[in-house]
Amino acid sequence: MKQVLFIGAGREFPKGAMRFLQWMQDQEPVHALGLFFCPMDYEAMASVSQLPILAPYDRLVESEREAVQANKTLFARHCDERYIRHQVHENGGQWDKHMLIKESRFADVILLSGELFYSDIRLRQPNFLLQEALQAAECPVLVIPEDYVQCDHLFFAYDATKESLFAIKQFAYLFPYMTDLPAEMVYVRDEPVSAVPELEHLRQYTKAHFNCISFSKLQFKAAHYFSSWISEKKHVMLVSGSYGRSAFSYLAKRSFADPVIQEHKLPLFIAHV
Repeated sequence: MKQVLFIGAGREFPKGAMRFLQWMQDQEPVHALGLFFCPMDYEAMASVSQLPILAPYDRLVESEREAVQANKTLFARHCDERYIRHQVHENGGQWDKHMLIKESRFADVILLSGELFYSDIRLRQPNFLLQEALQAAECPVLVIPEDYVQCDHLFFAYDATKESLFAIKQFAYLFPYMTDLPAEMVYVRDEPVSAVPELEHLRQYTKAHFNCISFSKLQFKAAHYFSSWISEKKHVMLVSGSYGRSAFSYLAKRSFADPVIQEHKLPLFIAHV
């Protein structure tokens, strides 16, 4: 049985993540902990802070609490209807990174919506709070688009580092029922390369875990073009190493995963070492 940390952070309920949780339950029993944070509408907060009375601010706080309670109720109802063992965290306050760290330490995987995660603050995703969550999490994270449909192909970002290998291992351990899907190990460089690093070792390991595996090299700058390349694929999931370290060793910044999240078109699995 997997321990799933289901996170809602904002006014809207993450329906795509809920569909994925149901799919997990259909494969094997899971236990889900629903952790919800208050939405933050900075424009509304700024307008009420200019008023000399507390009533407007109090109404805003109450509205945020009602939104959290509504999402908690919806989560519990969905879980009851789908026979998912669950618990709703007592938290109902603002974003708390340390709470996420604590709860993720005792979870197998996090499910969240990259599209809705504090979309209230009206910044392009991944906004600074989603970035903080992805960096702080102490278990793998699945960033699920709201229009999620079941995937039928897996892509693994590979660069021969321990992060990329750890991501492959974590995914296989967490989702053994997905190892029958066609899977492709993708190695990307923006200069000519003669071979995929450690290909024979990679081939031996992955064939022990995946039933239909292939290997490919792509020659372009992943930071600029990878998200466009993979967005053309339909019903796929991308598996990557730790957020904050590029899935490809030659990249110097975190620009690889961000465009994939911005597009909201495919689920992204991010492992953590």
